[in-house]
Amino acid sequence: MMDLKLRKIPRPIYLRYILLNIPALAAVILILNIIQHWVVLPAWLFWSILGFWIIKDVVLFPVVWRAYDWDRPGRSRSMIGEQGVARDRLAPSGYVRVRGELWRAEKLGDGPPIEAGQSVKIIKMEGLTLFVEQQNAAD
Repeated sequence: MMDLKLRKIPRPIYLRYILLNIPALAAVILILNIIQHWVVLPAWLFWSILGFWIIKDVVLFPVVWRAYDWDRPGRSRSMIGEQGVARDRLAPSGYVRVRGELWRAEKLGDGPPIEAGQSVKIIKMEGLTLFVEQQNAAD
């Protein structure tokens, strides 16, 4: 059986998940009420649809909860401190290859441009742009 480790999920994540799913549940209720104006829905069908909607959210939570963990550094933030290789000349921007992926990068600081093929170290990340410095031979 798959171990979901639900006990280690911080409580604010549960609250975020519930609060962010309330609008979708409200939309389903509104749509069902609008449908009832044209077609008579039996009460059991109305409540069954709502029940299935809630069960769907409960079943999906173990799969999607990491998307609601905004405070924990994710995989992309863990790139800070990683090394890469400049694909283009960074004067001041270009592309670098990190972990086999191509990323947009900007050179930090003054000084000569970073030439293609030189090693770089990731200092910070904003959105999908990496900010890098030339990797010294001593690093």
